[in-house]
Amino acid sequence: MTVINTCGRPFDAVLCDLDNVIRFYDLTRLAGLEQMAGLAEGTTTRVAYAPEIDLPLLLGKISKEEWVEAIVLGLAGEISEPQARELGTALAEAPFWADEVVVTMLRRMREHMPLVLVTNATLELESDLASLGLSDLADHVVSSARVGVVKPDREIYEIAAKRAETDIERCLFIDDRLENIEAAVALGMTGLHYRKPEDLQKALSFALDA
Repeated sequence: MTVINTCGRPFDAVLCDLDNVIRFYDLTRLAGLEQMAGLAEGTTTRVAYAPEIDLPLLLGKISKEEWVEAIVLGLAGEISEPQARELGTALAEAPFWADEVVVTMLRRMREHMPLVLVTNATLELESDLASLGLSDLADHVVSSARVGVVKPDREIYEIAAKRAETDIERCLFIDDRLENIEAAVALGMTGLHYRKPEDLQKALSFALDA
């Protein structure tokens, strides 16, 4: 690990979200199926990500197959059961990819300080990371499905800081959801509301340019 003079360094560890920062989903097929079913685009995700349906999945209490069945029930009355199951399955099996620009920056940053992924995820996270070739991206992974708590609960941030072996006040937290950033900042972390790779480049410039 390259040592950087810590004088004036804004933080000593990076805690980073996964989805919509590193990993992105292709929902093209789902959108096409919704159009064929006469539904507005986004209807399936609206149902699937409602807390009463999504939270059990993110806490590791149900499988992805059970999540699909919950989506089917949530779409009942709007479309037929076979159509609902096709939509739920299309969402559950949507292809995903990693932003290599972000991955490259995080790998370079990790040469200087710990990186912890902090994500609301399913029990399939480890295999998903392996399929992306990212099993070795971070020093630690804090998955809601494994620790039994989701962002923005303060406990998941505390777990991540502990695994980074860094004081909470010396952590940078990166996420695409503002409520998750606000919770981290309330604990004393530096927050970065991620929207594009340039946001990350600017925040990590002190390390990337070293």
